Amino acid sequence: MKTLYQVGGVAALVAALLFRRNLAAEYLLLRSIGGFRTGPAALPVSALDWFSVLHNYRLIGLTLLNLFDIVNYGLVALIFLGLYAALRRDNQGAMTLALVLTWAGAAVYFASNQAFAILSLSDQYAAAGTEAQRNLLLAAGQALIAIQNSSAAYGNGIYISYLLVNLGGLISATVMLHSRVFGKLTAWCGILANVCGLGYYVTFLFAPAWSAIPISTGAVFLLVWYILIGIRLLRPGPGHLMDEM
Repeated sequence: MKTLYQVGGVAALVAALLFRRNLAAEYLLLRSIGGFRTGPAALPVSALDWFSVLHNYRLIGLTLLNLFDIVNYGLVALIFLGLYAALRRDNQGAMTLALVLTWAGAAVYFASNQAFAILSLSDQYAAAGTEAQRNLLLAAGQALIAIQNSSAAYGNGIYISYLLVNLGGLISATVMLHSRVFGKLTAWCGILANVCGLGYYVTFLFAPAWSAIPISTGAVFLLVWYILIGIRLLRPGPGHLMDEM
């Protein structure tokens, strides 16, 4: 179990630095105010635009395709593996459900993000020798972009995955509240972070203009929650963690 605690703890602290960072939006903001002088000034629209950006500015293009969210969801999966190991003795059924939900959320996001597939088509387009090949690749790229952008700028995958991860987080934080392993502060930070995350769906449905508020508020609690989880998993004290070391 020590290895799971260490993996979960390191993942939590790394996630605290990278979590929910909308790097695409940050890049576009900095580009608009002159913080960056190279790369696209707006989000590409067509497959040809995307291929051009990925060919000339590969890292920027992958950032705009939310590649780094894949890293974030991978870290989240590792965090909840550590939480399962730490809290399973308090409520194994609830923690199993939380682990399944979060891993399912990560899997949904991995499947829905098309960054690597679009990059591969971009490379093939650059190497294509005929107009027919290029047209075929453009059509395939447009189809992948439609999947990536389905229903909203971030696609359906992020909504489903974010919902599953927040449900798993709320379950885990509730178990924490009744456990000797984590303190009340950690538990309440987790509860508030995930309630805010779930609140996004309510505001998105009934007051879309305000939908950024619960996410922004929850991000603060989520940052603290990850830090507290990381410290606790890496520095076990009294409670089940010490019992199992």
